[in-house]
Amino acid sequence: MTTSTVVPAAHEPAHDTAHEPSVNVATAVKHPRILSIAGSDPSGGAGIQADIKSISAHGGYAMAAITALTAQNTQGVQGVHIPPASFLTSQLDAVAADIALDAVKIGMLGNAAVMNAVGDWLARTRPAVVVLDPVMVATSGDPLVTAGTREAFLELLTFTHLVTPNLPELAVLLNRAEASSWHEAVEQGRALAAEHHVMVLVKGGHLPGTQCPDALVWPDGSVREFDGARIETANTHGTGCSLSAAVATLQAQTGDWVESVRRAKEWLGGALASAGELEVGSGAGPINHLFALWGSAAPAGETFSRELWADCAPQRTAIFELDFIKELAAGTLGRNHFAYYLAQDAQYLATYSRVLARASALAPTETEQKFWAGGAQNCIDVELSLHRDWLSKYPLDSPQGPVTKHYVDHLQAVAFGGSYGEVVAAVLPCYWLYAEVGRVLHADYLAFEGEHPYGSWLATYADEDFAKATEKAISITDAAARRGSASERQRMREAFAHSAQYEVDFFAAPHLHVEAVKAASVTSSD
Repeated sequence: MTTSTVVPAAHEPAHDTAHEPSVNVATAVKHPRILSIAGSDPSGGAGIQADIKSISAHGGYAMAAITALTAQNTQGVQGVHIPPASFLTSQLDAVAADIALDAVKIGMLGNAAVMNAVGDWLARTRPAVVVLDPVMVATSGDPLVTAGTREAFLELLTFTHLVTPNLPELAVLLNRAEASSWHEAVEQGRALAAEHHVMVLVKGGHLPGTQCPDALVWPDGSVREFDGARIETANTHGTGCSLSAAVATLQAQTGDWVESVRRAKEWLGGALASAGELEVGSGAGPINHLFALWGSAAPAGETFSRELWADCAPQRTAIFELDFIKELAAGTLGRNHFAYYLAQDAQYLATYSRVLARASALAPTETEQKFWAGGAQNCIDVELSLHRDWLSKYPLDSPQGPVTKHYVDHLQAVAFGGSYGEVVAAVLPCYWLYAEVGRVLHADYLAFEGEHPYGSWLATYADEDFAKATEKAISITDAAARRGSASERQRMREAFAHSAQYEVDFFAAPHLHVEAVKAASVTSSD
């Protein structure tokens, strides 16, 4: 993941507006209206398609005026068609006549006529924020402008606040050899900024090494550097387009160039790191512009519960490897082990019923309120009476054990300090894992030859009502996950995971307790 630590240079700029053309400084806008003036990439990774996704990812309203049509994919550019510059002017005038523009991002301008048309429009409209990405060469190395356009492009810098060239483009603009070191790159940025009185974002992505620094350079030579680790990925199609569009959007929101670049760089790191998830094309694939949105999207259907079930696979495996479960199924479990389990289960259920009652109080629908209230009543009226019957056969005066205490403390902490979603996620393992254990143990009981010493207990695991209740609890958890935020879903996962591990520990506790009692007895006799 890219880090984006801001490192002050030797000279800090006195203010962020000294370099700007004489236009109004943008005021912060929550959902800025951003116009992208750029080419079209039918593969969706660069150009206006990338800009629209980048602007949207940062909360802006994206618009686009198309300067060129390309035939390209992740492997390269096969063709470029540039519509008449007069039609581009018509697009720009139509948008500006009706919609207030908070920022303009400029990308691919295929020839001098197009550049002049954009320059004339900028001179007439003077947008508050103009970010110019000099798209001259595609990521694949294919040229995107006609020869002899350098002078026309430089004229555009008169109306630009920030220009964001990569190192090859920076060299073309200065008519120099491409920088071979970061120091040389920053010096070239200083030269361009001073010569054209424009702020320059120098990007170090083309340099070798594990680091990928950027630098914001003011016309007075001041520099602000941004450190970042290089993201190892082949999916870099459209990085320049996307970064510049993000900076334009953030600048319209914050009015602070340093903060805008810092946040855009941090976002780009996440978009690059997750780009492989898209699996688009066989060449240089696109970045994942919407990784944050998709990461926070509500899971559909039963997706969330399936993820929980998959996540607790280690706990499910661990339960069936426990001596308590194996010996209970085989009918060889010691009476003391079973008695301790019953005593702890009875104490657990007394608290568990209160937690279910709390879930009922928090439930958003009458149906869910009744479900949890019924579960709480069931713990009291049925389960506790069943345990009393069994405890009369397996008497054991056992105080609350450490595992039981930790488990119920966890449940109560969630119940009285967490959201409804967290509560239902915390109680779900007691339904789901218990039902799974019951399903396996009941099958073993049916296959058992002879009279099983715990047969009547194992027979209770086949209760159809409990199976239906488990399905309902799973459904409620999925619904809560869909309603919740990404952060709440994460807390639900954590609550479920803790309870799942406590289920393992609860089944393991009888053997640990009996062994501890034996050890203590031996010690006292000695």
